[in-house]
Amino acid sequence: MSFVFDTPPQASVAVVGSALRFPVRRIFCVGRNYADHVREMGNDPKSEPPIFFTKPADAVVENGASISYPLNTVDLHHEVELVLALGEGGAAISEARALECIWGYGVGCDLTRRDRQAEAKKGGTPWDVAKAFDQSAPVGALTPVRGGAPLYAGRIWFAVNGVSKQEGDLAQMIWSPAEIIAALSLSWRLMPGDLIFTGTPAGVGPLNPGDRVECGVAGLTTLSFSIAPR
Repeated sequence: MSFVFDTPPQASVAVVGSALRFPVRRIFCVGRNYADHVREMGNDPKSEPPIFFTKPADAVVENGASISYPLNTVDLHHEVELVLALGEGGAAISEARALECIWGYGVGCDLTRRDRQAEAKKGGTPWDVAKAFDQSAPVGALTPVRGGAPLYAGRIWFAVNGVSKQEGDLAQMIWSPAEIIAALSLSWRLMPGDLIFTGTPAGVGPLNPGDRVECGVAGLTTLSFSIAPR
């Protein structure tokens, strides 16, 4: 098959202990999934079902990368998250089968133009400009876990220039990985290659040019990156 111009490279994420890479199809994100973060953003954690938004696959950034401070914001924020990598999919997936879809876990950071998000919330408009921009989805190497124990608890943390900013536990999630997958599959047919960012604990805040970041989830490979000038 021929195309009118060269096709872009396949977005992918490294895999722990392997030269093979995980091809990324789509990126789904869950908003307001830790009660303390919901409260710090001025909302009631039990007032509504999960909120979903997406990022393009090519928003993925490799571990250790230098990320340019994005255009169209003066308030770039960090949100550390557990990432689910799907090896199976489907529509209307039951919670009982949802965990069978998980191929592996990783650490991700949902970079956010917080000023643009505030405008979108005030105007009742979509969050695309706030969330779905270039280099907005750093993801560390994935740990394969098919057949292994699900991650329902464990430390999740974020540090900027060696200073702790976010500190929580996966057990604080309002919606579990199985519940997230089941809920997502009611609106989208999930497929192998999909990544799901599962929400962030309290402590979100700004990143500036020159900042060096480390973040992690207990038992998974640490994600690191830095912020470069625009």
